[in-house]
Amino acid sequence: MTTKTPEALLADASAWWDTAIIDIHPGKIAIRGYPIEELIGRVRFPDMIWLMLRGELPSRGQSDLLEAAMVPGVDHGPHAPSIAIARMAVTCGLPVNGAMASAINVLDDIHGGAGQQCMELYREIDAEAGTDGDLVQAATAVIQRHRDAGEKIVPGFGHRFHPIDPRTAPLFALLAKAEAAGDVQGRHARIGRAVETALKGIKGRHIPMNIDGITAVIFCELGFEPELGRGLFILSRSVGILAHAWEQKQRGRRIMGPMPREIPYRYSGPARRDLPPQAAAGDAD
Repeated sequence: MTTKTPEALLADASAWWDTAIIDIHPGKIAIRGYPIEELIGRVRFPDMIWLMLRGELPSRGQSDLLEAAMVPGVDHGPHAPSIAIARMAVTCGLPVNGAMASAINVLDDIHGGAGQQCMELYREIDAEAGTDGDLVQAATAVIQRHRDAGEKIVPGFGHRFHPIDPRTAPLFALLAKAEAAGDVQGRHARIGRAVETALKGIKGRHIPMNIDGITAVIFCELGFEPELGRGLFILSRSVGILAHAWEQKQRGRRIMGPMPREIPYRYSGPARRDLPPQAAAGDAD
């Protein structure tokens, strides 16, 4: 066993957690090299998100597009499971942080994962088409491949509540402006439209892009990895979770379940029955 000097041990301990994100010393804080006092009041929150995740500051157009994509995802009503869980949690006595953690923990593949899955789909179509390939043909091939594998839902398209998602068109308009300004290339926007066309050919009806599909376009255009796309959605939705948890906390009600007591749940088990005599005798022994 090699005996290390105290200086070497200190160096090993300092290197145990290595980060290129933040540098802190007494009286000094720098994020990605920028002194915190220079960031405060000059850098917007979406800029900070970009800086933390990507290491550099975005252009104003990139920042504006990121912010626009995160605004409509903050809330989708108390029927959304994550929001409902936050509201129920505070009625059980949890503080706001506990309610937020409970809600965020359900934002997984089924509830909250469609954006990441859609980004992965767009990337697969991009690779399938190559530089000069037809995007609709590539989208059709990729979607059919997923259908053959037993996947019935195409993430980012269709909505169980909105015939047309009202959040999609405004974001597409902002995306077109960003492309015209040179802030994005528009490749993934065309892939998203190609998916709509491919789905119409496969399903025989128009299945419009939803909020997950358009934010997936934007996050891909801005160069984020798919897993970060999910993280950005969770960051956005956490604002709604916080608002609903706080609103419910102000109402002071206790132990609210998913439905009022006056509305019974449906029992689907066996009809009421007597315990068999042999089982009762066995219990008596």
